[in-house]
Amino acid sequence: MAAAATMVSSAGGLLAMLNESHPLLKLHALSNLNAFVDYFWPEISTSVPIIESLYEDEEFDQRQLAALLVSKVFYYLGELNDSLSYALGAGPLFDVSEDSDYIHTLLNKAIDEYASLKSKAAESSDEGAKMDPRLEAIVEKMLDKCILDGRYQQAIGMAIECRRLDKLEEAITSSDNIHATLSYCINVSHSFVNLREYRREVLRLLVKVYQRLPSPDYLSICQCLMFLDEPEGVASILEKLLRSEHKDDALLAFQIAFDLVENEHQAFLLNLKNLLSGPKSQPSEPAQQGSAASESGQAGNATASEDVQMTEGSQVSNQDVQEADPNETAYAERLTKIRGILSGETSIQLTLQFLYSHNKSDLLILKTIKQSVEMRNSVCHSATIYSNAIMHAGTTVDTFLRENLDWLSRATNWAKFSATAGLGVIHRGHLQQGRSLMAPYLPQTGAGGGGSPYSEGGALYALGLIHANHGEGIKQFLRDSLRSTNVEVIQHGACLGLGLAALGTADENIFDEIKTVLYTDSAVAGEAAGISMGLLMVGTASDKAAEMLAYAHETQHEKIIRGLALGIALTVYGREEEADTLIEQMTRDQDPILRYGGMYALALAYSGTANNKAIRQLLHFAVSDVNNDVRRTAVLALGFVLYSEPEQTPRIVSLLSESYNPHVRYGAALAVGISCAGTGLSEAISLLEPLTSDVVDFVRQGALIAMAMVMVQINEASDSRVGAFRRQLEKIILDKHEDTMSKMGAILASGILDAGGRNVTIKLLSKSKHDKITAVVGLAVFSQFWYWYPLIYFISLSFSPTAFIGLNYDLKVPRFEFLSHAKPSLFEYPRPTSAPTTTSAAKLPTAVLSISAKAKARASKKEADQKANAEKSSGAESSAGSNTGKGKSSGDKDGDSMQVDTPAEKKAEHEPSFEILINPARVIPAQEKVIKFLEESRYSPVKSASSGFVLLKDLRPTEPEVLSLTDAPSSTGSAPGGSTTGQQGSASSMAVEEEPQPPQPFEYTS
Repeated sequence: MAAAATMVSSAGGLLAMLNESHPLLKLHALSNLNAFVDYFWPEISTSVPIIESLYEDEEFDQRQLAALLVSKVFYYLGELNDSLSYALGAGPLFDVSEDSDYIHTLLNKAIDEYASLKSKAAESSDEGAKMDPRLEAIVEKMLDKCILDGRYQQAIGMAIECRRLDKLEEAITSSDNIHATLSYCINVSHSFVNLREYRREVLRLLVKVYQRLPSPDYLSICQCLMFLDEPEGVASILEKLLRSEHKDDALLAFQIAFDLVENEHQAFLLNLKNLLSGPKSQPSEPAQQGSAASESGQAGNATASEDVQMTEGSQVSNQDVQEADPNETAYAERLTKIRGILSGETSIQLTLQFLYSHNKSDLLILKTIKQSVEMRNSVCHSATIYSNAIMHAGTTVDTFLRENLDWLSRATNWAKFSATAGLGVIHRGHLQQGRSLMAPYLPQTGAGGGGSPYSEGGALYALGLIHANHGEGIKQFLRDSLRSTNVEVIQHGACLGLGLAALGTADENIFDEIKTVLYTDSAVAGEAAGISMGLLMVGTASDKAAEMLAYAHETQHEKIIRGLALGIALTVYGREEEADTLIEQMTRDQDPILRYGGMYALALAYSGTANNKAIRQLLHFAVSDVNNDVRRTAVLALGFVLYSEPEQTPRIVSLLSESYNPHVRYGAALAVGISCAGTGLSEAISLLEPLTSDVVDFVRQGALIAMAMVMVQINEASDSRVGAFRRQLEKIILDKHEDTMSKMGAILASGILDAGGRNVTIKLLSKSKHDKITAVVGLAVFSQFWYWYPLIYFISLSFSPTAFIGLNYDLKVPRFEFLSHAKPSLFEYPRPTSAPTTTSAAKLPTAVLSISAKAKARASKKEADQKANAEKSSGAESSAGSNTGKGKSSGDKDGDSMQVDTPAEKKAEHEPSFEILINPARVIPAQEKVIKFLEESRYSPVKSASSGFVLLKDLRPTEPEVLSLTDAPSSTGSAPGGSTTGQQGSASSMAVEEEPQPPQPFEYTS
């Protein structure tokens, strides 16, 4: 072509030929111009009208060539719309397989055009409107070409964008690895499909494809069905697996149930549980009656006796069924197990045991905080109580509170409310003993109510926290308490508790009862009622929001409006574009508090979608609203929209974090904290560092809390800044001249860093990349603590244990070893601040700082002895004793690191490159990549997972099993029979765990 171009120096002659009358001359001119258009387009562009007239001439038989030429000229002129419309006129001459910039650009343009036409048609529900068949043909050619060339991911992306589900199905079914392609599709639909309704269509199609496979991936199907809110489909799959004769299928059913529970969608799980049909046989009726009785019993009273009734009921039915059909007996037994899983009780019980037995919280930190807090300062006093509750969340260890009773008793009024409510966080998930634990503080019926209304209200709130998202057993009691009081403090606690217990169940009766409290127009009770209505109706997008909005306009109380604003936002959780009209209404409101609610509505409706429209709106409000509250919340809300793509947040808010407005800086800090929680993301830490020493006190507070959220479960070996941050917190807490706001931030941050006995992290996405509803809601309400400190406890809803808990067919925890293929120091617990609280002889050398030869020798000898002991004892340990099994191994490792303060280089020499963990083990998110099962292991997982609840196939079923966590460990499982004795029992058993091992058995010979 270049050679030809050198011969022809101008297109003038060819252009002149276009005016000739003979068609052959015109054809000659067009085909040559088409060949040289890359060089002569400026000249040809002057004659475009002539070429266009050739295209429009019906008689001329080379119209398509003329169209192609005009299209290319317009392409060079940058007029892509015109270029595309002529390219469509070129018909087959526009060759999609040609590899040139012109073709690539126009294909992109065609696909964009087609996609936007399709989505407009879908929005106006007018399918097939105004679609150019030639455009459709080009897109189809392109899709077919991608599928033929084996570029399936490209085809899938285009098909989803162009709303061509038929082509999507074709691309998936013709791909070489359908399972991988399907999971790629699921990820794409969650990350890139912006419209909720269309995403549901895509998922429906994927479920259809999944079900046609010879070996369907039931785990993925059930996740999709959960997203589509179709419990019937899940129920039929679970039933099919449970009725199978293979044990492995039942294991898979249990695994699916655990995975569904992880998404915390309470209403869905309750429906699913009720849809599972009982065993088929005549005498199975008593079983159903039994379970019905137990359910109604549980509703009335959540004591252990109903559980006995329930098991008796099922035993009776099982005996009857046994005579009928052994298969049905097996099904009945599996059904009982899966119902336990779906109700959440199994996972809560196991989590409770894990958090108790692995508790590594450092009481010395709390002691330091307590000593440095002046008694006159009630904010810091309360903050210490919050910090203790967060630090021991779910561990049931309330040693600190019991050791400091008189210090605690100085809390008055709302501080007393918070102190009592903190027990709910510490005992979270203690469903069996929840009521008896809180009994001393609960409102006494008939006795004229002798207690303080503050501690009674706090106790009701605590019950909600204990039963958060699993309130079947406690709802009725909370409703009665709410009805039987008109003290606003108690109403406040009962409303919050009820909202937590009935989270997302959308129970009309409860809603009406809370509404009654709202209409009393009492500021304190009304605020809690507003939030509680939102918690109850989470994600239902019901017309109740309109009622709430109407009342928010009527009332004069700022507190009530604020509670309602947040409540309304909670009702549109996850509804995306469906919530747009309500969001529009709230963000245009004259009342800044309702606009503030509008920011939360935007945050929650689009939570975790990284939706561009939502981000744009929030950024707009962040810089343009006249009210600081609204601006702060708009920035903070970005954290919720972006938590599925945490690495984006620091980039998006980096300029806002340097704003002149302290409220915007505070919002930027918390946005990063929320979206990057538990990731230890380096960019997030870099952005927060300057804010932790900001000139404004509340900005420092926000930055310290956010930093703790980002660093939770990260240790110094992974990021050295963690150590610096811990030292900074200590400095702020001990500094007499530091102001209260940032001191409070530092105290809370200390609690969050070591949350849940150093065994939990903050996670807003489950492993299947779905939102964890309770966690997101918990953080949203927590961020409201700016106005109302007791809401700090909601952060405990977002904690998820960093545990690997392998379960066998009986849902027991067998003891076995697996591998963490990384240096132990990378993922170990943070070092205790100094000698642990139980001063046993073994721990003394911690204080030895001089690194003299003697000390070294002593320490290394002790280390060797302990290791030898541990090896012997782990061999001899029986199933009952092995409750401390994992505690032992990690404790040993920790023990060594505490006792031997040798220099780092020395340690580096000896450190192995892997670590053997014993089930159940602490596995933090960063560690999941390096977890491997040992080759000769007796157990293999049903699905490849490296954390959470994993069901295990037993490859050697004939051998006896050794269990790690038994039914009744000396921990929470069943120890606290009474409210206080049990607690003391649990505390003392914790102290025992630090004791040295008893001597090995030996024979005495005289």
